[in-house]
Amino acid sequence: MMIRLTRPGEARATAEAQSDTPVSTVAVYHDVARVIDHMQRRLHDVVRVELGRIGVDDISPMQVLMLLNIDGDELSVRDLMERGYYLGSNASYNLKHLVERGYVDRAASQRDRRAARLKLSEKGQWLCAEITKLEERQAGSLCREPEDARDLETTFRTLRRLERLWGDIIRYDGRGRD
Repeated sequence: MMIRLTRPGEARATAEAQSDTPVSTVAVYHDVARVIDHMQRRLHDVVRVELGRIGVDDISPMQVLMLLNIDGDELSVRDLMERGYYLGSNASYNLKHLVERGYVDRAASQRDRRAARLKLSEKGQWLCAEITKLEERQAGSLCREPEDARDLETTFRTLRRLERLWGDIIRYDGRGRD
């Protein structure tokens, strides 16, 4: 069944889905790209609600996702940028905020004093643990049956393939992999 987005958050089944006409792969690809964009916004909304629930009001959902990308590691700013696909100035602004608010500890690298090393502070670790509890609740709600878990894994693998395709298009100047 093909879903065509009519506007954000609202979908309708197309005439193709109601007939025996095969679904156009291009149309589904188009719809998947739009749904990904809407899901990112919705994820930020879910994180915002959880922040309110636990009484945290000094951090944005994007900054929480940065914390989750740091997780238990100690990494460079460059490593974090590659993990999270952040824009340079946006990442710098958010990292500065996370350090100022006490969520991230930033120290000069022993190897290169100009480079910064990042790790979660106790406050950052606490917040990541709270968000992990939220993710566990959501995963439990989403995957009540073994088939649900298999569907979620298939979705993940498909999205990763799409991510690699888009990355290849960028890296290989629109030619993709041959």
